[in-house]
Amino acid sequence: MRRSAISALTTLALLGAGTLAGTPAVAAPLACGGISTGSFSGSAGGSEYLCAKEGDLLDVRIGDVHATQPSLGYDEVYYKLGRYTLGKDEINKKFDDWCEANGQAEAATATPASTLKDPASFTCAIPVGSETAESIAPMKTVVVGPRGALYLTDGHHTLTSFYETADGGPDMHVRLRVLGNLSGLSESAFWAEMEKNKWVWTRDVDGNQVSVQSLPKGVGLANFADDKYRSLLYFARDIGFTPGSIPFQEFYWGAWVRDATPVDLSGWNNNDLASYLSTVKSVSQAQTALAGNTVVDSGFTATDLGVLSAWNDGKAESKGEFAKLSKPYSDEKPGKIAYSLAYKATL
Repeated sequence: MRRSAISALTTLALLGAGTLAGTPAVAAPLACGGISTGSFSGSAGGSEYLCAKEGDLLDVRIGDVHATQPSLGYDEVYYKLGRYTLGKDEINKKFDDWCEANGQAEAATATPASTLKDPASFTCAIPVGSETAESIAPMKTVVVGPRGALYLTDGHHTLTSFYETADGGPDMHVRLRVLGNLSGLSESAFWAEMEKNKWVWTRDVDGNQVSVQSLPKGVGLANFADDKYRSLLYFARDIGFTPGSIPFQEFYWGAWVRDATPVDLSGWNNNDLASYLSTVKSVSQAQTALAGNTVVDSGFTATDLGVLSAWNDGKAESKGEFAKLSKPYSDEKPGKIAYSLAYKATL
């Protein structure tokens, strides 16, 4: 498997049935009787999810999930779509992404006839029913809201990429992990709890507050504004910070770049590889120059948000994640920005 082992505490939390520390102890509706099978699938109505408990894995039609953020980093989605359509991988990356999102690690086999719409047409490294804490950890998460509606708290970019790819679309299914069940609350109490737990992002691309009522009703590029700062921070992963379990992590870092202006972005051209790389380098170096206890945004410190102790994890510019990111599309293994730019050039 390609991911490092997670801590014993996380293992217990993911495989257990208890409530995670820091999450609300809100009971599911009494009609559930406190019983949960741990596996759910059904139609778009939502009522089939009312009994879902924290940690349960739900089989979901991606066109049925509600968004909890008003924007996306389009360039991240373009990278994924570029990798799916222009990729040089032996097995198309979209199958890896689906298997990971489904709690099954990575793709094991796929043929030219394989399609995301038919999971039986490819195989994943871990069969359904044999998931581990390590394979469940990167799954995308939802909160069950009033009437059983599902609100995505992590995975907007991944599900949008599935939505936009030719063999995906709104009817495609993938499993999502339940972060919490707040279906017993009223609409207003639900959003109050979501905001209290920082399970919703209510700032637009300029940092202005937006109402929860104006959030997109579903995934897909057309539903979201383009946040260039969010894209920038996606490409700084494992160079300036490490992605973790805090929802909207890159948005907090992006707000810091926009509002604290640690670097001058006036010369950034997000359609040019050299300019993009230079900007990622400047931003990630500014990140790693922060003291760990520096408050970045919304009370979260640099340490909370995964800041690395050394730029590029202590490796030279020609090594590590920055070297991988720097590869042009002509390379045997292009970098993420190169894929993003190559895809944008086709639009």
